[in-house]
Amino acid sequence: MKRMAMTLDTFTRSVEAKSLPRVLQMQSGYYFQGSVYELYGREGSFSCGELLKVIGISVTRLMVELQSEGSKSITVNLSLDYPGLFRIVADKRPYTSIQEIVDSVRISPECLGQPEFYCPKKLQLPEGTIQAEESFRLTALRTEHGDSHVDCEVTRKDSKHIFTVKLSHTGEFYECADDQFYTLGELVEWKIPKGRKRTVTWAKSLPSKEKCVSELPEDYSGELVLTPVYELQTVSKFGKNVVFIPSTLDVEVLDVTEECDSACFMQPLSFRDVFAKPSEFFPFKAEVIKPPSQVQEELGFLKSSKQVIVHSAYQAKRILASEIRSEAQRRFLIPVSYNGRFKRRPRTFPTSYDLEVAKSNMEQLHVVATRAFETHYEGLSSVLVGDQYLVHKMETSEVIYGDKRKTVEALACEKMVGKKYEAVLIPMCLDGGFVEVVHDKKQYMLSDICHRFALPFNVKVSMRDLSVKEDLLAGSTGLQLEEEITDPYLIVSTPDLAQCWEVPVNRTNMALQLLERWNGPKLTQGEAVRSAVEEIGENCYFTLRRYANASMLPPPRPPKRPQKHSEDTVKLPPPRPKKSESPHTANTAKPAVPTSRASSCAEQNPTPPRNETSNTSLVTVPDSGPQKATGEENSPQHKTIKQDDDGTNDYEYIDEDELASIRRKFNDQSIHGKRKTISTFAMQTAKQV
Repeated sequence: MKRMAMTLDTFTRSVEAKSLPRVLQMQSGYYFQGSVYELYGREGSFSCGELLKVIGISVTRLMVELQSEGSKSITVNLSLDYPGLFRIVADKRPYTSIQEIVDSVRISPECLGQPEFYCPKKLQLPEGTIQAEESFRLTALRTEHGDSHVDCEVTRKDSKHIFTVKLSHTGEFYECADDQFYTLGELVEWKIPKGRKRTVTWAKSLPSKEKCVSELPEDYSGELVLTPVYELQTVSKFGKNVVFIPSTLDVEVLDVTEECDSACFMQPLSFRDVFAKPSEFFPFKAEVIKPPSQVQEELGFLKSSKQVIVHSAYQAKRILASEIRSEAQRRFLIPVSYNGRFKRRPRTFPTSYDLEVAKSNMEQLHVVATRAFETHYEGLSSVLVGDQYLVHKMETSEVIYGDKRKTVEALACEKMVGKKYEAVLIPMCLDGGFVEVVHDKKQYMLSDICHRFALPFNVKVSMRDLSVKEDLLAGSTGLQLEEEITDPYLIVSTPDLAQCWEVPVNRTNMALQLLERWNGPKLTQGEAVRSAVEEIGENCYFTLRRYANASMLPPPRPPKRPQKHSEDTVKLPPPRPKKSESPHTANTAKPAVPTSRASSCAEQNPTPPRNETSNTSLVTVPDSGPQKATGEENSPQHKTIKQDDDGTNDYEYIDEDELASIRRKFNDQSIHGKRKTISTFAMQTAKQV
């Protein structure tokens, strides 16, 4: 059967990415008639009959159609690095079979590659029945004994059920609503079905958007219809460089893959291609075909070297960190081997729910209230500005709410009143504010912090990493170590092994040509291999943190006020304990947000038990003044914390400005209470007269 020629654009939209590489033969010549300066390294002319090997197809930009009521739609172009996060509008067009879904969307074990669908009718399957309108997630595509099917996952009452559906299964299948947010790059890679357009809405604008020049109207808030514009990465039979061809080039091509020997073409490999190779593939010597356009200073040898040695590939641990500041935050990926030293910084907690998440068995969590809260539960304690608490654990308690008794969850704490301790329960729904009191002035290595403390954790660099020329973290006033992730890396060195670094796979855009196997010393992760701190952009940060807050249970909803409430009675706050001496000073930190991970690209690892090897002594929890050991008889419970016995009691407390703010709030409360009491007394006296 004679095959028909097709336009290059038709080939691009019909070819499966997994079927690459493909060999094309030009059926019509093309000559670029513009200025050579407009090519930007792209190929400008092709002769009829020329052979090209297509090794990759990528999206270079997006055509965005702005939908607006009462006016014509506007089409603009957006680059893939446009800073912003988007939500998907579910496609209302149905798929008529499972086969059509598999051909249109990308299915992968990764969380982004597991689309959700539903069917208006019941699906009778060998493992059971998927009810009408019940959503199911496509998790894997399998072929067994020549029969292809997809694995479907259905969640019912927190339990998961697995079903298999044949590709030949027909019916009406609709896309489920998606409450996640995505960057443009992720939408292109995972969420634009083949042969269909994708409609999205704004979810979040990133800070770097202000510096971005685009054709998008600033005040636009409607739907955006995305259409990808493709580019083909090709190599010629006698050429050595990768040639980029726009899919819109006005030429006709013929697929001659079956008749042509593709081995005679160059075989360029991207870093992702190299990472996917088996371990037996390493180490090898490679020629740099396409150097990275942008790379950090430590990895500058990748731009200047003609040849490199790739020793191995693995998943390396990194600590995701952010600067503690309100605006223009910088984000970092810090290797665990970082040689700098850190000191602890106080954390802030917006609710008592955050206190429950942040408490640790390793040490007592000591906090100061920065915001007042009056509870409407009888049996739970109100909070005043300046109150100090030692946090214990969450427990259930029977309280009176209005005229009824009910059981609620509360946080058991000890309130520090002078040198005494009062056992109290504060509501889990408390919408207040707390600042941590830090009693630790030691310097820690990053590996020690990951081993001894739970993340997130606030620190500052007390001694920079002297093994590097410029430490990116040294200039930060404070850092929040948010979570531990894993990310793919390659160990790459110069041929003489003078430079050997861990190079990130997902953030290094370069192409290599395999030359020969390397018979020299094989380097693995260790002293000879160096790791660099990476500063990442907002898009990369939000990609890594995608599911951090999505899977976190929300705090309890604040209670409603009782319906029957006497207007004549005024509920006064509990008496304020005596004012204590001034604490020492320290800087405050940004709120510590509890995080958890559901993404395969960056999992939250549990903190291992802390091993105490140093000499320790048991001391009681201090008062708000200078640290002193107090007797156990003052405490209703046995309260001790472990403290390293270094001979000094050099403690770090909250910032002086923060302390002054707390005092002002307390004074305002005291003055307001006195005025209210005097006013009430005066009115009662007037009535008696």
